[in-house]
Amino acid sequence: MARRTKEEALATRHKLLDAAECLFQLQGVSRTSLQDIALRAGATRGAVYWHFKDKADLFNAMMDRVTLPMEASFEADEAQFHSGTESGCSALERIRHCTLNALEQIMNDPQTRRVFEVATQKVEYVEELQAVRLRHLAVRNGFLARIEQHLTIAAQQAGQPLRLPASVAAQGLHALIDGLIQNWLLDPLNFDLRQVGQCTVDAYLCGLGLSPPKSQ
Repeated sequence: MARRTKEEALATRHKLLDAAECLFQLQGVSRTSLQDIALRAGATRGAVYWHFKDKADLFNAMMDRVTLPMEASFEADEAQFHSGTESGCSALERIRHCTLNALEQIMNDPQTRRVFEVATQKVEYVEELQAVRLRHLAVRNGFLARIEQHLTIAAQQAGQPLRLPASVAAQGLHALIDGLIQNWLLDPLNFDLRQVGQCTVDAYLCGLGLSPPKSQ
């Protein structure tokens, strides 16, 4: 009985998150109430508060369902790199591999695409969503730190300095990737996100003095 209750609670949580994704995408985060989400999920407002502290907590949980697996994949790649279990791997290859995998997931997985659309186009950092802003900053800063570290190692492996300080180069790469995703979400038929992403990221890395391997 306890197991069933736990499974039912988890199912309700997922229904609430599914409902939030759809409503946030349709009408924006600020214009969606917790009552709207409860009705869409076939649950009560009390059920919402059982699982989530407030709208920001629900929003961050919605993001975690998509971003945590992506971050786990990135961390697994890093672990392989640092342990040396992946033969021939380099810091530059890690940057390209993880970046292109993320772009492919956004292209090919409807849920990932929906959540990123909400995060980039349907959220306002009003007072009730300051926790969302803080989470966004934390994720961004973590990404920048990883990329800065990998760019530094890549330059060392290439035996030449970067043409920009690593921190500045990381900011530029983040802006490039972020801009590509946002523009693609506005009009997915306008260009192939992975193909254009690969070309532009490679060109950027070359501009830093790093030469990515030729695509297979």
